[in-house]
Amino acid sequence: MPGYGIAESSKGLLPWSWARQRLEKSHNYWISTVRHDGAPHTMIVWGLWLDGAFHFSTGAESRKARNLKANPRCVVCSEKANEAVVVEGVVEVSNDLKLRKRFAGLYQKKYKWDTSTFADPVYILRPHVAFGLYEKDFMGKATRWQFDR
Repeated sequence: MPGYGIAESSKGLLPWSWARQRLEKSHNYWISTVRHDGAPHTMIVWGLWLDGAFHFSTGAESRKARNLKANPRCVVCSEKANEAVVVEGVVEVSNDLKLRKRFAGLYQKKYKWDTSTFADPVYILRPHVAFGLYEKDFMGKATRWQFDR
């Protein structure tokens, strides 16, 4: 992470499994999208880390959905800032029935909220880059992961 005074060595960096665990276990996630005029919009969402991507749903007319329709780039963050995972990427919309069924079942298990009858699509954030920040050892553990696009 150039510019932070962090060692160039990869020794002691966080493994991706550390980030994945926090993404899977978070209850609330911060999601940031971009309005049509370039202004940021950040909101809390519920979601699931599945198959290497963040899955969530939102109303088709919500600010998030309208922003993502115009600009699919966004950021999602885990809920605990002292063990933060920040994921930047591009969102795609899925109306795949098999995925919706799987999403609804896992969402019900995690949040006790039935989404099986919702008409809204499932949004999938595919990561391009992610950051792991561990407060207790920021200088030794701050990690950046790069993903294939």
